[in-house]
Amino acid sequence: MEKVGGIVQVVAAGEGQPLSPRTFQAMKLRSYVCRLATTAVAAGGFVVATMLPALTGLAESTNSPAVAPLGSNAAPAERSVDLTATQLNAIKIDTIGTYQFPVEKEAVGNIDYDEDLSVQVFPPYQGKLLKTFAHLGDDVKKGQSLYTVDSPDLVQGESALIGDAATLELTTKELARAKELYATNVGVSQRELEQAINDEQTAEGALKAARDAIRIFGKSDSDIDAIIKTRKVDSTLVVSSPMSGQITSMTAPPGMLVQPGSPPAPYSVSDLSLKWILANVSESDAPLYRAGQQVKYNVMAFPGRTFIGKIAKVYPNVDPNTHRLAIRCEVADPDHELNPGMLANFVIRVKDPVESPSIPVNGVVRNGDGTHSAWVTTDRHHFAERLVTIGLERDGRYQILEGLQAGELAVTDGAIFLNNILEAPPSD
Repeated sequence: MEKVGGIVQVVAAGEGQPLSPRTFQAMKLRSYVCRLATTAVAAGGFVVATMLPALTGLAESTNSPAVAPLGSNAAPAERSVDLTATQLNAIKIDTIGTYQFPVEKEAVGNIDYDEDLSVQVFPPYQGKLLKTFAHLGDDVKKGQSLYTVDSPDLVQGESALIGDAATLELTTKELARAKELYATNVGVSQRELEQAINDEQTAEGALKAARDAIRIFGKSDSDIDAIIKTRKVDSTLVVSSPMSGQITSMTAPPGMLVQPGSPPAPYSVSDLSLKWILANVSESDAPLYRAGQQVKYNVMAFPGRTFIGKIAKVYPNVDPNTHRLAIRCEVADPDHELNPGMLANFVIRVKDPVESPSIPVNGVVRNGDGTHSAWVTTDRHHFAERLVTIGLERDGRYQILEGLQAGELAVTDGAIFLNNILEAPPSD
């Protein structure tokens, strides 16, 4: 130190040695301030008192480690730490191995009936609904009666049936009489006999057509024979289930006018042994999905239980509003445990498993800047931090894409402990 005008001036350390530009500028500034202070002694050393703390800080900064300026591309210095035997008890060290990571996508869908195994039961002809024989949720068999309809079309068809049956009976008798007379050469010509045969055949064809028309109404051959025998018209049309299944919809109050093909259908019957899962997936993942891929899913009604199905169809159109693609999965449900409307969380394996280096999740630390790091060692005493890039996660393990290789020693549990040592070194 040297005294200038009663003011103590600090001389920079390392005098006589080459100075950096920053240190040289700091010394020039101190010299200028000291000269200024000499002329301002009368002012009570105000300038020195004001500038000296700033100069002191400048001098200290010249002896501090260099810090990369903001925006620099220089790689950060590798951080490392040495652990004592006691501290080693807080972590686990293991060799980095490989793991088969399945490439899967998750989605949420809802359970629905298989529309290919569902049918709406309309009457074959319009009429007034008279009576129902099944209720919503009932199991029915193929051919089981569901409801009856008072159909004027049935009355017309049965009337035609009775008339055609009577005509056939009459033409049959006339043909028999003509044959008998023709055989005795009494009063019947060949032309009259042929006309009788033609009339009988025409009546027979008309009756057959009338019987087929009545069968459309659901009448059996025994029912048709009874109508012909009793000559009594029955206007009640019985509508039966076309398949075995469960009643999944019923909108059939007695007295309602029902017509074929006019919704809503009085009944809907579905085979519940197969269900659909309908879901919307991101359009960015659309190329990954294809028919036949295995699907694993679970529902809240059965926690811890996994069901298995497959993708049946990937629809070709993307919703222009949500930019999502619809897919349909088919799942077997022989015990009828899944109810339509249930939400299902499912996982689809879209590619073959990938074998990659892996590390337990407790061996990776997420840094404040969003990067991930792990700690590696060669002697189980000195540990170095290394940035890693993680990929898939499965069974408590991360897939390592960059930063670690199989066979390296790394901290597999307690990596956060080493980060805490650097942030706040233990007092012991």
